[in-house]
Amino acid sequence: MADSERLSAPGCWLACTGFLRTKKGLFLCAEIILCLVVLICFSASTSAYSSLSVIEMIFAAVLFVFYMCDLHSKISFINWPWTDFFRAFIAAILYLITSIVVLVDGKGSFKIAAGVLGIFATLLFGCDAYFTFPLKQQRHTAAPTDPTDGP
Repeated sequence: MADSERLSAPGCWLACTGFLRTKKGLFLCAEIILCLVVLICFSASTSAYSSLSVIEMIFAAVLFVFYMCDLHSKISFINWPWTDFFRAFIAAILYLITSIVVLVDGKGSFKIAAGVLGIFATLLFGCDAYFTFPLKQQRHTAAPTDPTDGP
């Protein structure tokens, strides 16, 4: 497939829908949507915590595009599994802290909704971090113990 065909609109749509069928694509899409909903709830409540949702939504969208366009295999100086793991792990921790603070403050229905959705975001980012943990993916196979057919 030529580069011009891959970058065309139908090719981009096929790459997007093809990546959305993977587990990583589903996680990143769900993270983007949930960050957008939490951002709307924080913005409606005039809360100062909306920057977390913006930053995490941008990070998830950038990684979505990188994985969808297969750019992660072309840029080899970045360790993508560890980068993705730390992004999701730090997001889970930050969402947990922010959600607890918002729920303890709890003034306004949008803040409470954002806090509850932040707990869901914590779980989503935590699951993403768990499934992308790089050391879990490195499986060692046992060396063959059968005698070789040799002289």
